[in-house]
Formats: sequence, C-alpha cells, structure tokens
Amino acid sequence: MKHIFVINPAAGKTDASSEIQAKLQDFSSSFDISFYETKSHGDATEYVRSVCESTAEPVRFYACGGDGTLNEVVNGAVGFAQASVGCYPCGSGNDFVKYYGGEKRFLNLEAQLTAPEEEIDLIRVGDQYAINATHFGFDSCVANVMNNVRHKKIIGGKNSYKTGVIVALVKAMKNDCAVVADGKLLNPKGKILLCTIANGQYVGGSYKCAPRSSNRDGLLEVCLVHPISRLTFVKLMKSYQNGTHLDDPRFTSHIVYCRAASVSVTAPDGFVYSMDGELYEQGQFTVEAVPRAIRFAVPELQK
Repeated sequence: MKHIFVINPAAGKTDASSEIQAKLQDFSSSFDISFYETKSHGDATEYVRSVCESTAEPVRFYACGGDGTLNEVVNGAVGFAQASVGCYPCGSGNDFVKYYGGEKRFLNLEAQLTAPEEEIDLIRVGDQYAINATHFGFDSCVANVMNNVRHKKIIGGKNSYKTGVIVALVKAMKNDCAVVADGKLLNPKGKILLCTIANGQYVGGSYKCAPRSSNRDGLLEVCLVHPISRLTFVKLMKSYQNGTHLDDPRFTSHIVYCRAASVSVTAPDGFVYSMDGELYEQGQFTVEAVPRAIRFAVPELQK
C-alpha cells in the first residue's frame, strides 16, 4: 500500500511539514511513504483525485491539518475503491477525531501506518461531501467568523469558535428556513436558531453537539434548535457544550432531535450552510447520508 501524507502547511499555528517528515524517516524502509504539501484552498482535493485516477494500487491518504484539510482529502478520495483516508490532526480545529476519543490516538504515526480501516458514512450535498457535520443558521455565522479570525492572535486559533459565537449572538439569533427530515417538517413556524446535521459528534473544538451520533448507521443525526432569547441561550450553552442537551429537560421545548436519511432545506436566496467548516450559499438544498462511503484508518489504542 502507498502511504501519502497530504500536508497543509497553513494549518494550525505552525507549519508541521518538517516535523511529520522527520518522524516518518525511521519507517521509510518498511513502508512506501511520500509527501505532498498543499498550495491553496481546494488543492488537496485535486491532488488526491488525480492520484486515484492514475493508479489502481491501494493508497491511503493522510490529511495532515484540521477538519478543512480532512474534508478536502475525503472529497478527493470518495468514489475510488482503492483509496482510504487517515488523519494526522495538526490544525486549529480537529473535531472529527474526537469521535474516536481525541487527537492523541491519531498523533502516533507508527500506529497510523498499521491502522485498521473502518467503512464509515459520509454526508453529501450535491457533489460535495462532509465527514463530520453540516450545519446552518447560528452555526453558519459562527463558521464564517471562524474562517475570518482563525489566524489572528487571542481571538483566533483555539478561541475562534468562541469568537464566532459572540458575533452570532448579535447577528444570527433568528434564521428563516424550512427543514424537512424524511418528509416531516421540523419547524412549522419557518424559523430556527440553528440546525446541526452530524456524522461525527463535535463542532467548534469542544462542543459535543451530537452525542448519540454513529458514523456507521447510515443515518444523519439531526438537531434543530428553535429561536430562543440570548439569556436562555447563555443559560443552556454549557449543557450543549457538554453534550447533555438531549437529556436536559430545559431543552424539551426548544429542540427537535431525530435521525434521518435525508434532510431538505428551503430558505431565502443566499442562505449559508457549512460542511466541515467550508461555507456554501444556496436557497434550496438536500443533505443526504451516504452509507459506508469511505474507508477511514483508525489507529489501535496504545496501552
């Protein structure tokens, strides 16, 4: 098997390229290892796809960066039977690997090279895929702010999500759209605070938005929050962050939770939604679960 480390030098606080290559030197005689540094937004998808189109040999691509890098690698590899995906989480946001317990498990490069693979679901909107989550409303505003402040001091980096939340509390408390899950309208009043459609469990670095999510059940985890006051939002935010909101009676009148194979959204033109932090504008779109769409390398837990 070929092992290709797709490194985003702009991810995280520092360029991890040299560190990754140095750590893998000891294994170069035993494994077919190569490296590719991305040059711009979208480059990882184009590179991975081009490799898959040129070889029928088994190949595993390791996304070295944050969730955005992982998203690009997945979009390049999906649909190619010989390709699988791994993740070396060195970005400012590493939400998807928290599904498996966190970053530490994935930072052991020796374990990565021998990691077994799982067939996992993906989320699809049109011809774009997400591995972790798709969301809109309040969360899309947060994602937009995060993209703008990610590399700034104090308000960026690990604090990007908190910064986004503060801005969204001013701008995005009530959003017009209709959300239909497997034929059922979830918000008859036509407004939401936010809606998260998840395959993983976390967004924003530490917010366990979908604590019951399974990435191998062929279904989307849908959590819609009706508009609430800013005071109520602040009171409930800690429970949402901890992932206890689905069992918290204070949320009963505020959320609609379900699992669905397909979610259709109708909204005004220019409506923004996020896929693994990547933003798109569209008034009407359908979010679909794609069962067992890709193989994902999950390192063995080290004793």
